[in-house]
Amino acid sequence: MMHLNDSITELKGIGDKTATLYHKLNIFTIDDLIKHYPRDYEEWRDIVKIGELKVNQVYAVRAMVINAPQTVHIRKNMSITTVRIKDDSGACDIIYFNMPYIKNSLQVGKQYIFRGRIVLKNNRIAFDQPKIVSPQEFAQNVHRLTPVYSTTKGLTIAAITKTMHLAVDCLDWGQDYLPVSVRQRYELPDLKTAVIGIHFPENYKVLTAARKRLVFEEFLFFIVSVMFLKDLTAQEINDAPMTCVEACQDLICKLPYELTRAQKQVWRQIEQDMCSTRLMNRLVQGDVGSGKTIVAVLAILMCVMNQHQAAFMAPTEVLAKQHYASILELVQNYQLPLKPVLLTGSLTAREKRRAKESIVLGTGNVIIGTQALLQDDVDFHDLRLVITDEQHRFGVKQRETLALKGMQPHILVMSATPIPRTLALILYGDLDISVMDELPANRLPIKNCVVNTDYRQKAYEFIAKEVASGKQAYVICPMVEANDEIMGDMPVLENVIEYTEKLKKALPETMRVEYLHGQMNSKAKNFIMEEFAAHHIDVLVSTTVIEVGINVPNATVMLVENAERFGLAQLHQLRGRVGRGKDQSYCIFISSSSQNDTMERLQVLNRSNDGFFISSEDMRLRGPGDLFGIRQSGQFEFRLGDIYQDAKILQEAQSCSAMLYDAYIHQEKYSKEYQEFWKHYETNVASNVEFINI
Repeated sequence: MMHLNDSITELKGIGDKTATLYHKLNIFTIDDLIKHYPRDYEEWRDIVKIGELKVNQVYAVRAMVINAPQTVHIRKNMSITTVRIKDDSGACDIIYFNMPYIKNSLQVGKQYIFRGRIVLKNNRIAFDQPKIVSPQEFAQNVHRLTPVYSTTKGLTIAAITKTMHLAVDCLDWGQDYLPVSVRQRYELPDLKTAVIGIHFPENYKVLTAARKRLVFEEFLFFIVSVMFLKDLTAQEINDAPMTCVEACQDLICKLPYELTRAQKQVWRQIEQDMCSTRLMNRLVQGDVGSGKTIVAVLAILMCVMNQHQAAFMAPTEVLAKQHYASILELVQNYQLPLKPVLLTGSLTAREKRRAKESIVLGTGNVIIGTQALLQDDVDFHDLRLVITDEQHRFGVKQRETLALKGMQPHILVMSATPIPRTLALILYGDLDISVMDELPANRLPIKNCVVNTDYRQKAYEFIAKEVASGKQAYVICPMVEANDEIMGDMPVLENVIEYTEKLKKALPETMRVEYLHGQMNSKAKNFIMEEFAAHHIDVLVSTTVIEVGINVPNATVMLVENAERFGLAQLHQLRGRVGRGKDQSYCIFISSSSQNDTMERLQVLNRSNDGFFISSEDMRLRGPGDLFGIRQSGQFEFRLGDIYQDAKILQEAQSCSAMLYDAYIHQEKYSKEYQEFWKHYETNVASNVEFINI
């Protein structure tokens, strides 16, 4: 029998070479393996007639080969083999790329079962590289759901499936850490049933039940950790309350615009926090363009005028440099007593040394950078305010780091990710929440359109027109690189690497097109983002990695491919990359789905640019039928859970966590009923709690 913490090399057939491939997927232990959940499922449906075939769907047909396979060599290393098949309802072609040997598997006049995706070629439907399935194999798989896993080169879905079967069969499951009373109350299966059900479901009912259990415990452990964090922060005393300063009001009066009602309200809340006897621990939620940055500058100014230091942490170097430049501009325009210092990883050794000296001596009173600011060799003179931009959790480890340096600063978190208040109160239970729910009057709303793939060429022409006028554009794809595996009934997903090459051919040669994705190293990502910000790149093809971390006011167009695969809230977050300048901006959402309800859901983005309305609609419209897809919830990177789709489960987990936490607090010894839960939490969860980027 094996245990969760055992290495995957303990499994039969997993040697060092194969283990290295699994490591690329961050799979090192049996626990990592069983938490490598399917990203989709393929459903084998009954055999249909050729006359019933529709484009972009996966079908199985029983048909006769009516002509010998014909192979045409298009160019070096490229050939196309075509076969004609028929049944009593009609005929169609089968197309194979670089598979001339397929002729050895097919005989004219003989019937076969073909299974694959239907495409349109020369205005005729055709099977695109279908699998030839034996009657026995088809009978075994029909009406079953088979898992589709994320893979890496050299590791197939079939290989992962085989390994998963081995792990599930030989794992010592022990006693379930969720108490029986909890499982009964919330109708949850036991852990073994849930794990088997998520990987090898017999039907959708089994899959739904398994997923609910695993999502529930994800949320449960998260919320319990938030409760511990809340108790920790509630005890933090502000030993140096600040006083309000006239300099802040003077700056407000000098600005070339009037603060919105929401900005004024949030600024009053921050002022009160910084003057109180408790340390501030506040989240400011507001759409892109709602004016969070000026509120942050006011907080920094108040801190500095009270003779303290402030730090501004950004999620990327590029954004840190942009914040540094904008604060420097404010200092020069309004003669503010701020002395900004930039500290990032790309500085030279000499520049870093000078920056650190300025920080420790106090000659630099506003320190801007990434999380590198928290490193051991960075000592502050008198840090009393930490502002984090799009880093939604300033966790236990970060607080401890600063406490060891003798500091207990106020914490202000700025987020452009709008979340319905009902959910925000659960997810950010340790933070006071402020909302900026209005935009400045001079903001031009983004013009949106939701279209199908037929519009793609027109979209390219529009991008070319905008770029020719001196503007820039984003193109968002859901995948990094192509995946040749069949993905159930979902349309083939566009990928960044191939799409970039396609776009270079579709746009004029003079236009500079590059790509960006999360698998690139930090240096390469920073380089591309800086090149785009400096307008050395015209069109940036990217995954959702650009959701945060770059501000390019000159970018006026965003094209999102496979928009149906994203949640509305995330699409809105992506859309926030444009519309940051004075020019009119546009967002084009291309859907590959022909389903009416999908297009209807996406039309919400046409009707509104209000992130809070959209996130509420997202929660209302997305149902349990949308079990899997591209990660939907932006910063909350749960393995399975989605805060919009699973809002009901999230609320149930909150109720359960309150009961468990209360039992923990008020009992010197854990009751026997909850013993396994707290044992599992302390051993496997508490030590790994990292709230930054959760």
